Amino acid sequence: MKKIISNIMAIALLVFVCNLGIAQAEQAPGTIAGSAILVDADNGDILLSKDPGKWMHPASTTKIMTTVLALESGKLNEPLVISKKAVETEPSSLGLKLGDKITLGEATAGMMVVSGNDAAVAIAETLGGSVENFANMMNAKAKAIGMKHTHFINPNGLTAVGQHTTAVDMAKLAVYAMKNPKFREIVGRKAYNVKYMDGHTQYVTTTNRFLKSGYPGACGIKTGFTNAAGECLVAGAERHGKLLIAVFYNDDNRWTDAPRWFDYGFSQYDFAK
Repeated sequence: MKKIISNIMAIALLVFVCNLGIAQAEQAPGTIAGSAILVDADNGDILLSKDPGKWMHPASTTKIMTTVLALESGKLNEPLVISKKAVETEPSSLGLKLGDKITLGEATAGMMVVSGNDAAVAIAETLGGSVENFANMMNAKAKAIGMKHTHFINPNGLTAVGQHTTAVDMAKLAVYAMKNPKFREIVGRKAYNVKYMDGHTQYVTTTNRFLKSGYPGACGIKTGFTNAAGECLVAGAERHGKLLIAVFYNDDNRWTDAPRWFDYGFSQYDFAK
């Protein structure tokens, strides 16, 4: 009888330990973000989320779309049109000046590294003729990608009435964009020497602390901040060929949330297979 009781207790203990291990393994991290999502870029599966469909101010994550349109324009080697309006756009800034000679491609690269609002306006005016026309191009592309609750007013994400997105939509855009090798190269840069057509260069460094953190597999993508949007981050990380995308809107803890969410996401895969 004692042996039977002992065996039963041993089995019960084993079940308890196993269940405890499962609970610990599946415990998902939280966030104070107003909206957040973590997705598998291969299939779009949502691994973790918080109010992912909530309408949010996109801030400079808007520049992901601006970069996509620039890269797909076929005009990267053409001169950038730099207007007074572009030069006078409020910071953050690449520091463009009237009379600067720079290609669309170099301006795009610099814009994404340093988050230049001035460069975004110049790109919009170069490709669309005006910010308004370029916004129409952005919205058409958003619709084509399947971004159902996004509307762009400008190319840089400065707060504007009617401009909004969702974490779900921005994750879709990031997944789409990261399929472009040139986009991945640009957003993965910690620093860059922007090359002007007269031969001089301008050294810029990334605003993305997650990219510079040393997190294993970190590969970009874009930060954002305005008073209306709060602190924002669209981030990518890749391990063993598996790319995950995380989006955090209005999140004062974005730099600590990103690694915790990615750790959880990667723990859902058995890379030993």
